[in-house]
Amino acid sequence: MTGVGATFQKLLIANRGEIAVRVMRTAKAMGLRTVAVHSTVDADSPHVQQADEAVCIGEALPAQSYLNIDAILAAARATGADAVHPGYGFLAESAAFAQACCDAGLVFVGPSPEAIRAMGDKAGAKRLMQAAGVPCIAGYQGEDQSATTLKREAQQLGWPLMIKATAGGGGRGMRLVSAPQQFDALLQSAQSEALHAFGDATVILERAVQAPRHIEIQVMADRHGHAIHLGERDCSVQRRHQKIIEEAPSPAVSRALRERMGEAALAAVRAIGYEGAGTLEFLLDAKGGFWFMEMNTRLQVEHPVTEALTGLDLVALQLRIAAGEPLLLRQEDVRFEGHAIEVRLCAENPHEDFMPHSGALALWQPSPSLRVEHALRSGSEVPPYYDSMIAKLIAHGATRAEARQRLLAGLADTVVLGVETNQHFLQRCLAHPVFAAGDATTAFIGQHQAELLADDAQARAKVAVLAAAVLQAGSQRAPSPLAHTLAAPLRFVLDGHAHQARVRRVAHGRYAVALDGAAPVEIALAHPGEGRLLVLQEDGVQSPLVCARAGDRLLLHIAGRAHELRDTSLAPPEGTDNSAGDGLLRAAMSGRVTALLAAEGDLVAAGQPLVTLEAMKMEHLHCAPHAGRLAALHVALGEQVTLRQVVAQVAALP
Repeated sequence: MTGVGATFQKLLIANRGEIAVRVMRTAKAMGLRTVAVHSTVDADSPHVQQADEAVCIGEALPAQSYLNIDAILAAARATGADAVHPGYGFLAESAAFAQACCDAGLVFVGPSPEAIRAMGDKAGAKRLMQAAGVPCIAGYQGEDQSATTLKREAQQLGWPLMIKATAGGGGRGMRLVSAPQQFDALLQSAQSEALHAFGDATVILERAVQAPRHIEIQVMADRHGHAIHLGERDCSVQRRHQKIIEEAPSPAVSRALRERMGEAALAAVRAIGYEGAGTLEFLLDAKGGFWFMEMNTRLQVEHPVTEALTGLDLVALQLRIAAGEPLLLRQEDVRFEGHAIEVRLCAENPHEDFMPHSGALALWQPSPSLRVEHALRSGSEVPPYYDSMIAKLIAHGATRAEARQRLLAGLADTVVLGVETNQHFLQRCLAHPVFAAGDATTAFIGQHQAELLADDAQARAKVAVLAAAVLQAGSQRAPSPLAHTLAAPLRFVLDGHAHQARVRRVAHGRYAVALDGAAPVEIALAHPGEGRLLVLQEDGVQSPLVCARAGDRLLLHIAGRAHELRDTSLAPPEGTDNSAGDGLLRAAMSGRVTALLAAEGDLVAAGQPLVTLEAMKMEHLHCAPHAGRLAALHVALGEQVTLRQVVAQVAALP
């Protein structure tokens, strides 16, 4: 692959994490020098270490670093960079950033500021698409944003409907309204989130399409007027309107439908004179009808599945187009081979409404059988300031069934310990019969959430037995003469569940574990040598067990799932738990206070929102634990709080 050095020679990547590493990989292969920018908390990040040069551009919060246009341009000047790749995210769709790069004499790897501006406003984009003949959902995209007008328009559209931030993306500022009595509260919530995320509270209304597919078409266009599409991706499996599984091709799209959707996407591209990589997003109903939602004027998170199918490097195409080269591909040259599926590994707890989590990765071992896009290593810090996605895992196969099976196996082999993730939830999604059959729509998680999150008591007990043996093995000193006859009592907490056990050492490496009063079960543990890998032998079957320590926690990876173990044997027995009635409201995650919704002394109802925290680009309401008087607010607007920190206290009324 030849380089693009005749136009630019040094590329600054104005983003962080896995996308920065991804862009650098292609840029280096094309002979370009690379520049990373980073916040103070990312100083040791892999994307910084893999760049040829790096510049610190500010403090942890995105507005002070990764969204600071002046600081990024100053970094380009300081390093002599002559081109900027925005990755994906806010700046990738910022007309102001694209214009600032152009004004500074830098090549912006993306569309023109005019094209970004045209498609960045959802209301204006819908009007443009309607004029170009692209099917659009009925809705309201007027300038009058008064609550009275929006409610009147909503009533005319009917229920259910969607509220969407015009400047939004990634599910932020988006709410589904199922009934009229929900509208006022959800409108306020959407506008608040949009204002904090994008600095713009403007919304549009759209009639909701029930249980649709979310289908997007990848396009590439050069400045010479030539454009092609690279087929579709199915991004229907979502939580909080954010994608977590993407695949190509879509199980619901025929060749004829692909051609129709591709033509609609290219009509949109031609209507705005688009240049670079872009994605047209559509809703597809069960009858084959499709409607334009929005255009993302950038590379997408899920672009690897398109690369797997087509054999093309989309970043390389971006760089060549930015250098002024014409697209050498014609539509008839594009080939689709096999099937590809991607999952987004996110630092979040699905059992706590997908609450984001931050902290240090005690152990990170990605599967060698998959394409894994990441910027992680053991010991990496997952900060609370940025998106919760920490890695992407991609499998490609000759058929959809083969790709799904490869991804399931590789996901189970991936070890991520120290931070809560959605790893097991993703495995359950991939294994679910509805997904396996190719029938998942955007309603998939909502309809099957109880099954996807169901607790398997038998499996949990099996892990608890093993955990007790591991604890006892770790506490062994010189063997006692009575070791074979006396059972040691243990108390421990596994994944939030308290257990008691009696563990007797039967022989070297063998233990009899009586868990919670049940009959003893024999477990054998062996250490094969270097590293942290143990082998569990149960009923003659050996299987791997990976362990890591993080402070007072013992972290285990067993059968594709991470577990957290705390030994409480020496802790005093817990008394009655009065925490539920003490009125203390604790932070559900580490985050920043973005709103105080009541004042000290106010009378509040049970469940009334009191404090809004933002973490990993999502807002989370923290509500009164019971009715009473707000006795104290322990945080200030803009303050960064930690997990379980007391943020407020509600005193019960006499």
